[in-house]
Amino acid sequence: MKKVTAGVLEIAYRESGPLDGQPVILLHGFPYDIHAYDQVVEQLAVDGWHCFVPFLRGFGSTRFLSDETFRSGEQAALGADLLAFMDALGISSATLGGYDWGGRAACIVAALWPERVRGLVSCGMGYNIQNIAAAAQPTSPEEEYRYWYQYYFHSERGRRGLTEKRRELCRFIWQLWSPTWTFDDATYEQSFAAFENPDFVDVVIHSYRHRFGGIPGDPELQSIEAELAKQPDIVVPTFVLQGADDSVDPPDAIDHAARHCKAAFYQRRIIAEVGHNLPQEAPAAFADAIRAVMHQDSGLFRDRS
Repeated sequence: MKKVTAGVLEIAYRESGPLDGQPVILLHGFPYDIHAYDQVVEQLAVDGWHCFVPFLRGFGSTRFLSDETFRSGEQAALGADLLAFMDALGISSATLGGYDWGGRAACIVAALWPERVRGLVSCGMGYNIQNIAAAAQPTSPEEEYRYWYQYYFHSERGRRGLTEKRRELCRFIWQLWSPTWTFDDATYEQSFAAFENPDFVDVVIHSYRHRFGGIPGDPELQSIEAELAKQPDIVVPTFVLQGADDSVDPPDAIDHAARHCKAAFYQRRIIAEVGHNLPQEAPAAFADAIRAVMHQDSGLFRDRS
């Protein structure tokens, strides 16, 4: 485990592969951690990639530098953290891969700072930038039902639940979102250690309350949020992966991400018998997508469905 001062954080991360390899940054989601990429990194490092896997703010050994810093979980914070991480390590450009919160950070940097991104692999929604202005618009009852945990976190009962029942709640989410993924106690406990970060609850609660426009964000991030409100397009080569069994973000027959992904190379694949935690459930497919987007050759992706 390494650490680097980046923006408002000391970011803890793992680094693997040859130092002269093409850099790839892999970003986890909620409630997951860097171990989601253990097998992906093994495959990419052997191929000569220089892999970086950081803990997001509020997770693992990543820490805020000051007690005074706003414990924001908003999307702009995730994007700013990723850009600061790249700057701190002197990474001028990299291939980015992520899902859930990590996919959001990757999409934000790809959209706002495309010169820093060689390619993007994003899971789930694909275009993971939140449209906060439209958050008050109701959607189908089926989709609203899937967001129960977000509404739960809007209440103080939900904050207490995440604080006092954290182990049970996060494990239930793993089971619910990936119903066909069989994981053992050791796998879960290895990741659960990352949720005991002292800022975990504050960052998570702020994330799910802010995305609905109900509470203010960090004033230092307003300029980034203003750019994200424009729903910027992504112009770098992009590969979207979706788990067919993802019960929180199930794939639609319509590819909703495609209209925002404007690069000449764009691919979308749905992976059978895989849920929300795609890189940990289907590491070979995720690694293939990284290779394919970097070389802009979909033939490098082996159909694993």
